[in-house]
Amino acid sequence: MSANQTPPTAREKAIEAYDSARDSVANAGRKAGDGIETAPLIALAGGLAVGALLAVLLPKTAKESELLGPVGERITGTARTAAEAAKDAGKAKLEELGLTRDAGAETLKSILKGAGDATKASAQAAISAVRDTK
Repeated sequence: MSANQTPPTAREKAIEAYDSARDSVANAGRKAGDGIETAPLIALAGGLAVGALLAVLLPKTAKESELLGPVGERITGTARTAAEAAKDAGKAKLEELGLTRDAGAETLKSILKGAGDATKASAQAAISAVRDTK
């Protein structure tokens, strides 16, 4: 920095940090989009798996059991049959397209890494902006 230049203000550093974080998030989004374009069925399967995991983790309330018990048993049986059919059809389509478990794992890793990198960049930018205001 020359003698004529003043050090950047906390506001300028915060703006710069925000821009950097925004660019990181945009890059992660592009990577995710590329992964989804490369293997859309694998991305769909990943989304379904996340949804199923959330459904399993959320507790069922007593009121739900009381009101939906009989219906729930029927729905559960139907859902199991539908899930099995969807699983078989999905496996067949993936095999037909030549998409492997390894390719899906790599796509998912790439998406998660991009999101992690964006989060890390955002956190570092925020920490830097806070430190610079002290």
